[in-house]
Amino acid sequence: MHEDQATPALPAEPSAGEQKHFGVGSPGNGANDEQLMAAFSCGVPGAFDELFLRYKQPLFGFFRRRVADQAQAEELTQETFLAVLRSASHYKPSATFRTYLYAFAFNLLRAHRRKAAFRAMFHAASEREPAARGSLDREMVLRDAVNRLERIDREVLLLREFEQLSYAEIAELLGLPLNTVRSRLFRARMALREMLTAPAQRTAPGDDLAEGEELA
Repeated sequence: MHEDQATPALPAEPSAGEQKHFGVGSPGNGANDEQLMAAFSCGVPGAFDELFLRYKQPLFGFFRRRVADQAQAEELTQETFLAVLRSASHYKPSATFRTYLYAFAFNLLRAHRRKAAFRAMFHAASEREPAARGSLDREMVLRDAVNRLERIDREVLLLREFEQLSYAEIAELLGLPLNTVRSRLFRARMALREMLTAPAQRTAPGDDLAEGEELA
């Protein structure tokens, strides 16, 4: 993100009565996400700060599981919050704030992937993550297995298991019927289980013995 990028101007500060109406006169008083975002769109001080604290780590995790580079994940996280800031004056609570936030995240992720695909046309080196090189590191094995899932199945699985969105929120984000979300999630879980257990089943007897160790 460019350092000279201007932060969007906030609306005029609301009256005490307006703050009381939104229930966020003190942003840490247990207001829900939608109340905080509605209050911020009207200029309540601190409302967006609370939303940022609630979602900065989940949003970073969303991108980190989808892009190989940590710095790029941090950049996309900042860009998402900036997009929310810019659109604050147009916010309408027609969906949960979480769905609203991840819709921005998906748009930025798609744009990032389009740029990466364009750059790949001019570079011979693959941008995919390196193989696990025979390591038993579970995180790398899991990441590789998830990346091999069908695209929609992968997104449904990540949104449910890692972002912990509800079935209804996933359906709205991806534009899928609710029953399709359920069936896709089931299929993704089964495929992932099969991929993670298959290597162990193919291991030959004695492969796990230490070097120089013999069977009794």
